[in-house]
Amino acid sequence: MELKIEIDPKSGFCYGVVRAINQAENYIASHGSLYSLGDIVHNGSEIERLRDKGLETIDKSTLESIKNRPVLFRAHGEPPESYKIAKDNNLQIIDCTCPVVLKLQQRVKEAYANLKSVNGLILIYGKLGHAEVNGLIGQVGGDAIIIRNQDDLEGIDYSRPINIFSQTTKEPAEYTKICKKIQERITKAGGPIDKFKAFNTICNQVSSRHPHLKEFSKRHNVIIFVSGSESSNGKVLFEHCKSVNERSHKIEKGSEIKIEWFKDGDSVGICGATSTPGWLLNDVAKHIEELSHG
Repeated sequence: MELKIEIDPKSGFCYGVVRAINQAENYIASHGSLYSLGDIVHNGSEIERLRDKGLETIDKSTLESIKNRPVLFRAHGEPPESYKIAKDNNLQIIDCTCPVVLKLQQRVKEAYANLKSVNGLILIYGKLGHAEVNGLIGQVGGDAIIIRNQDDLEGIDYSRPINIFSQTTKEPAEYTKICKKIQERITKAGGPIDKFKAFNTICNQVSSRHPHLKEFSKRHNVIIFVSGSESSNGKVLFEHCKSVNERSHKIEKGSEIKIEWFKDGDSVGICGATSTPGWLLNDVAKHIEELSHG
């Protein structure tokens, strides 16, 4: 079977993840091992590669029990509580919080301070329990409402001033719809529409991949989208591929690929999430080549 294979040149790690992994690898090269508070990236294959090098993932309870050790804070960001625990336990923080996330945390904190005097509300459009969202909620002591979808717009007091921010990796078009619905509800409730502020806090590097992946998916007969099951960004981007190409398949590694997905002469596009390593995309391409000539 003859297949034409193209790896999307714009897929793979975003800047924040590249920066975090580089810092982790540099530290391990000098010191042999390192703790990471939570998975450094939502991709099992990359986690396994880094574990073999010496990166050990720990949770919050372990953070509270260790002392006098270096700990990496990943690109997703952490709430102030994590920094306090680290300080109390004399832990050396290797802070890899993405600059985009760090700026968003500061903006949420400042907006909250301004809204407190006018009894306002902070809304955050994002995935409940996601590491980045947990970090954002922590900036306001938990005093924020998480909006996962339009169903979560019920029960909000629209008579109060409202500011909304988005998790940096969310779908831009859906965020726009959410903001429009909030405006409509404020107007209907007779609330202070002039006090409503919707901040564009979705990462440009992430949002630019949405239209690009649609065009990439249109150019090929088959799309193989590579992403970890825990990647929120991956779920969103795969839906973009699927919306324009029904022969789109989401996998975590090459061994999941099935030969019946392909026909002789097919053009195959390989792409992935911002948490998908480039080496894994190359491995998938190699696996498809071997399968087609098997």
